[in-house]
Amino acid sequence: MKTLPQLCVAFAAVALTACGFHPLYGSGRTAGALQGTFAQIYVEPVYDMSVANTGYDLRNRVIDTLGASSGAAQYHLKLTLSTTSQGIALQNDASITRYNDTVTVTYSLVDTASGKEVTKGTETGLSAYNVVQSPYSTLIAQQDSDRRVAEDIAERIRLDLGVYFDRQRAGVR
Repeated sequence: MKTLPQLCVAFAAVALTACGFHPLYGSGRTAGALQGTFAQIYVEPVYDMSVANTGYDLRNRVIDTLGASSGAAQYHLKLTLSTTSQGIALQNDASITRYNDTVTVTYSLVDTASGKEVTKGTETGLSAYNVVQSPYSTLIAQQDSDRRVAEDIAERIRLDLGVYFDRQRAGVR
């Protein structure tokens, strides 16, 4: 005899197939359609004056994640980056030993044919690093921390765009 949890899982699986649930990524028609659409996106260079080169890392990661185009494209993705840094750990002499960087990326996807913005959004990530005796080591720690948050934000932008294009394909607004 089946236990109650097993019956609940079986019922949920049947209910989800009936409601039109389908994976956004994977094999099948949705995956191929999204990859083809992602390939038609040009990611514009990101203006970034920070020492960590987060904008450069973000743009490259978005291009890699989407498989984006480098030439003529149907869409242009504009990314705007802002970073704020906050000291969170203080020594007795008031020197800061740990920072949190909040990285906020606002994106806008524009249809190149019409010039109209088709979707936009904002993603925020938090990175943290320690301050050590060596300024070079501290800089490398900051760059590594901000690179990881850029990778995370790039993946979330990909998910947002995937959901947008999947809804457009299905006729859902």
